[in-house]
Parts: sequence; C-alpha cells; structure tokens
Amino acid sequence: MSNNAKLTTRDYLLSIQHLFAMFGATVLVPLLTGLNPSLALLSAGVGTLIFHCCTKFKVPVFLGSSFAFLAAIASITRPEGTVIPENVSLVQGGIIFAGLIYLLFALIAFFIGADKIKKIFPPVVTGPVIVVIGINLASTAINDATGNLSLADGLTNEIALNLAIAIFTLFVVILCSIFAHGFFKLVPILIGIAAGYLLCIILGTAGLFTMDYSAITSAAWINIPFVTTDLNGVPFMSVPTFRLGAILSIAPIACVTFMEHIGDVTTNGTVVGKDFLKDPGLHRTLMGDGLATLFAGFLGAPANTTYSENTGVLATTKNYNPRLLRLTAVFAILLGFLGKVGAVLQTIPGPVKGGVEIMLFGMIAAVGIRSLAESNLDFTHSRNLTIVGLILVFGLGFAQLGGLNLTIGSITLNISGLFIAVVIGVFMNLILPETSDTVRE
Repeated sequence: MSNNAKLTTRDYLLSIQHLFAMFGATVLVPLLTGLNPSLALLSAGVGTLIFHCCTKFKVPVFLGSSFAFLAAIASITRPEGTVIPENVSLVQGGIIFAGLIYLLFALIAFFIGADKIKKIFPPVVTGPVIVVIGINLASTAINDATGNLSLADGLTNEIALNLAIAIFTLFVVILCSIFAHGFFKLVPILIGIAAGYLLCIILGTAGLFTMDYSAITSAAWINIPFVTTDLNGVPFMSVPTFRLGAILSIAPIACVTFMEHIGDVTTNGTVVGKDFLKDPGLHRTLMGDGLATLFAGFLGAPANTTYSENTGVLATTKNYNPRLLRLTAVFAILLGFLGKVGAVLQTIPGPVKGGVEIMLFGMIAAVGIRSLAESNLDFTHSRNLTIVGLILVFGLGFAQLGGLNLTIGSITLNISGLFIAVVIGVFMNLILPETSDTVRE
C-alpha cells in the first residue's frame, strides 16, 4: 500500500490494533513509577509524530514509554515505596538530559557512522547492564505484589491474599504470552491487568479486598493531563528541575537504549524489507528518539523509545504503511485527554501491578542474558568474564546500597549503581585488549 493512498476502514481498524499493542506497556511505566499515565499517552502520540517528521515519514515506528528507565525513575519518585509527586520535576531534568544524549549520538552517527559507536557499547557491555536494570527492579515487583506490606511479621492473611492476586495476574499473562493466538497474543499484559482488576472487583464486592474508586468518580471526562496534584491535593504544573544526582541516575541509561534503538530499527527494517539505518539514516532515527524524549521530559512523561510491540503487528498484518502509526499516534493523544481513562488506570491495585511486574522485570533481565547469548561471546575468555562480572557486581552492589554519595563542598551527589555499571563496562571494554578468540566463530 502506498504511503499516500487513502486510508480505508480496515486501515483504521489496524491502527486501533496498533493502539492496543502499545497501550499496556506505555501506561504501565508511569503506573509503576508514579508518573501520569495520561501524560504518557499524550507524549507517546506526539513523540511518534515527531519521530516520523525526523525520518521523512518513511519508518513505520511507534514510540512509547521505555522500561529501561524504570528503576532510575522509581528510585526518585518513590524512594520509600510511596510516590512523591513533587519529585517528578527531578525526573524531568534527567529525562531531558537523556534526550540530549540521544541527540549527541545522532550527531556522532551523522559524522562517523554507526559502526564506530557500536564498538563503544558492544553486547558484552549492554547485555549485563540490561540484566542489572531488570534485577534491580525485582524488589519493587515483590513489594507491589504484597501490597507494600512488611513481611517481618510473617505471611499474614492480607499479604497472602495480595500474593494470590499477583500470582493470578501473572498466570494470566503467562498463559496469553505462550498459548494465545492472534490479537490476544499481542496484548498479554493488557489482558492480565484486566483479569487481575476484575478479580479485585469481585473480591471487593465480597468484602475481602478494598477497592478505591474515588479517582474515577472525581475525574472529569476531559482533562488537561499536564496539570497534576501534590500530596495535599493542590493542582500544579510540574516544571523540570536540573539536579546533578538525578541527571546522573537517569541520563546514562540512554547509552543502553541507544543500542536497543539500533536493534529495534534494524528489526523494523527487516520486517518491512528496507534498511532504515541507511535511508533515512541512523542519525535521523536517533534524532527522532531524542526530540521525542526531550518533549516527554518537559511534559513530565517517561522517556520514549521505539516499540517492538508495534513491529510485531506489522509482521502479523503485512501492512507497513507509516500513516497507520501516525493515525495511532493521534488516537493516543486523544486518549491522553480523556480524564476517566487516566483515572481508571490509576486505580489498578498494587498486587495486580506486582503480578505484571514480576513478568516484565524478569523479562528485562532475560533480554540482557539473551543479548549476551546471541552475541556468541566466548566466556572461557577472561576478558569477557571480567567485564560482565564487574558490571554485575558494581551495578547490583551499589544499587543495594542506594548508590554512591559524593560530597563536593556543600553539594551531595547520589550516583546510581546503574551509572557506575555503565562507566565501568565502557571503560573496561576500551582498555582490555580484544583478541580474535573473544567471540566464537
């Protein structure tokens, strides 16, 4: 189908399918971190349109909330398990700098090409860093699954019920992921959340579980998503705050998602049958991601990234018209202004989110392991073992300690374990000599 051909009713239905494919993951990131899911939808839609403008309207990609930034964002917005809305401004500053790093990579790619950049961030570095991201989120998943209740007094009836809800939600997600076909296989997270939510409603009706619908009843049908409320319920519009500690926690993750970006764009091009790294070029796709992430940062939404979920829809439907993705972006923007939609998402119980998180965070770590496996690295070679081992120990170790606090004069900086892991990995990869036997033939 031509990019300029008139859209048919079938095309509109396919666009709605793209909307469903991205919806669950895009709104889940803000739900887990305390950001506004309506803003995430609005940002994803506008970010997708920005990306298409940067790539000459050639690449059929949808941009949504990036899971790679979850741990860093959550450590700032909910440091003690409870969301602090005022800290969103700190997250905004970090995400804006992540967008700037994308733009820096775009500039470098324009002048020296993608191959030289890849050498700085090979799989031996990015793989274990992704593992660190996933494992660092494990405690968040279990905390939500238990309803953020302490296990110090043992397994109480309330904790047992919360865990049962989480396990039920997880079971539904697994069933859909492995055994479902067609549309249902594309949205297992969405189906799992819906099933878990329905179970909580039934348990709430029976008086066994507490459901709070106040957010739904008080929400307007049409709202301005970038106006939020503080802990006292006072409306305010969050503006970015640039604090070095938050920037160092969030921005370096762009070095990891940069490699994911190359993989996603390559996969998308393979499905479509074109080389998008050459035309319109990696520098343009990176610029699209960077500007979309900058927009998200100023708005107060999660960082944006290319979505493989929608590439899966392309592969299934065989319809590669980029206009479908732009229409999906318009639908996402409209959903962002529907107050009731955002309110329903905010009432999803913690155990339901916990069940989904167990699956997602485990998958993030597994993706890192898969990246190492597919790179054919020889782990009998000390160089590879050293780099991976140091990244894991420094990344996980400092994360468990809450990062590294550095005091410079009157300023105290908190450097995240993930930032330390990235720096250690890149440094060791550059200084340790690479020989022909570090990769299996």
